[in-house]
Amino acid sequence: MSLLTPADWAAVLLSLKVATAAMIVSMPLAFFTALALAKGRFAGKSLLDALVHLPLVLPPVATGYALLILLGRNGPLGAPLAEIGIVFAFDWTGAALAAAVMAFPLMVRPIRLAIEAIDPEVDESALTLGARPLMRLIRITLPLAAPGLIAGAVMGFAKALGEFGATITFAAAIPGETLTLPTAIYQAVQIPGAEQRALILCAIATAIALAAVLVSNAVSRAVEHRARGV
Repeated sequence: MSLLTPADWAAVLLSLKVATAAMIVSMPLAFFTALALAKGRFAGKSLLDALVHLPLVLPPVATGYALLILLGRNGPLGAPLAEIGIVFAFDWTGAALAAAVMAFPLMVRPIRLAIEAIDPEVDESALTLGARPLMRLIRITLPLAAPGLIAGAVMGFAKALGEFGATITFAAAIPGETLTLPTAIYQAVQIPGAEQRALILCAIATAIALAAVLVSNAVSRAVEHRARGV
């Protein structure tokens, strides 16, 4: 591990910070988007579905460049935000935003599938008993869709942790500021003789992702057992 530089460790910690922030910020929007796609009946639903999945088919660099155009200091959204002190471009918050955009479709899908798997009769029974929409959402939809929420959170975290193209385009790779783990791996690969350093960084990324999946599986099993009263 001595082959790693302080900048490498800073990149690991920054990636954890970026991935966590991206996952937490995206989760509420991912849930309500999934809810709308699973149960909603409205004009433009197909368009919304297509927009949600657009980051999956666009090159990540294109997504990062679009964010840079919109949210750069001189962009149509970035300029007014900069006037009140909110800056995303070339800042760690920009890396988190880019990672969140790329991870968003992978968060929405498992949540949507979990909501669609809920038996409609359960919700209808609660409705006949006078339960209001917010109560049904809190007492029925959220608990029954919990495994999907957990899966979406893990998928979002893992994707944000490994995001490269969009983050480097929108936030660059400033050591200690916006240099994330995937970028550190890429830079190590470009340096002759630094193959072992790149392997160690890859091993760290793998260990973090594996730990996230194991924790997710454990939490999912606990939620399912609790729901069944086991």
